[in-house]
Amino acid sequence: MGRRSGLSVCGYSQGRGRAVDHRPVLHEVRLTRGRRCDRVASGSRGVDAQGQCRNERRTLGAVIGRRVISAGAAGAAILLAASCAGTTARQSAAASAPRAQAAQPAPGPSHRAAPRPGPAPARPLWPAFSATVSGPLTPGDVPFSWHPGCPVPPGQLRAIRLSYVGFGGRAHTGEIIVNASVVHQVIEVFSILYRARFPISSMEPVDVFHGSDPRSMAANNTSGFNCRLAVAAGPPQWSMHAYGLAIDVNTIQNPYLEPGSGVHPPAGAAYLDRSDIRPGMAYPGGVLVSAFSSVGWAWGGNWAGSPDYQHFSVSGR
Repeated sequence: MGRRSGLSVCGYSQGRGRAVDHRPVLHEVRLTRGRRCDRVASGSRGVDAQGQCRNERRTLGAVIGRRVISAGAAGAAILLAASCAGTTARQSAAASAPRAQAAQPAPGPSHRAAPRPGPAPARPLWPAFSATVSGPLTPGDVPFSWHPGCPVPPGQLRAIRLSYVGFGGRAHTGEIIVNASVVHQVIEVFSILYRARFPISSMEPVDVFHGSDPRSMAANNTSGFNCRLAVAAGPPQWSMHAYGLAIDVNTIQNPYLEPGSGVHPPAGAAYLDRSDIRPGMAYPGGVLVSAFSSVGWAWGGNWAGSPDYQHFSVSGR
């Protein structure tokens, strides 16, 4: 079996043999010997000398051929190695690219922290209940609601400026005039109503309406003292309002039903159905009736035949 070339193509061995001599071919040395033979051949040595020179030329040609073939094989090996190196590099780069891409995390939803909500706006502080009492009063303080001959003098009356909640849900300050003997009871009742946010439409002395009870009721006003007669059948008698011992609350939501005369005030007819409970109304067990009951006052809504839903008094009449 002949010897196999020692070339390796793209990393795969094609056989084993002698190491190839990649040194440059020494053409000049061999050619110098060839020129000497030419000189000898032309000299006097004859046929033997010429035959020797022919032998040397044949040897030289074989050596040169082997060296040229070896050089060519070496060059081819170098080119193949370079080609394999480039191919291997490209394959390596191509193989590493997917790995690099796989190593990178796929884009996902942003995990940026959501902004924290700011502090809730501070709720306005609800004003505390307050009540200020002034008096004794004078005739000048009650010019329309008092007159000589009333059952109590102005000196027995007190004006109370106190807090209440309107139908709009806001705090207000109103004024009510009552007998000095019930000031603390009245303050207690309206403090209960204020804490319960029970709505009151208006709170002004009847003198604002020139002492007119019908006008005060039509304005849905809450009031106390008014020196007048009771609206009732029978002989004339003083109303408990003339003593400063009665209070009417939300006169429209809580009308008075006078037999034979209708509803007072007329706008109160919308509230005759007492089972349809709405804000500001007085009803058994409700906050308004309970607040007055807590201080011993009675409710006119319990009157048989002529209920007065707005009316609360010390005596119950």
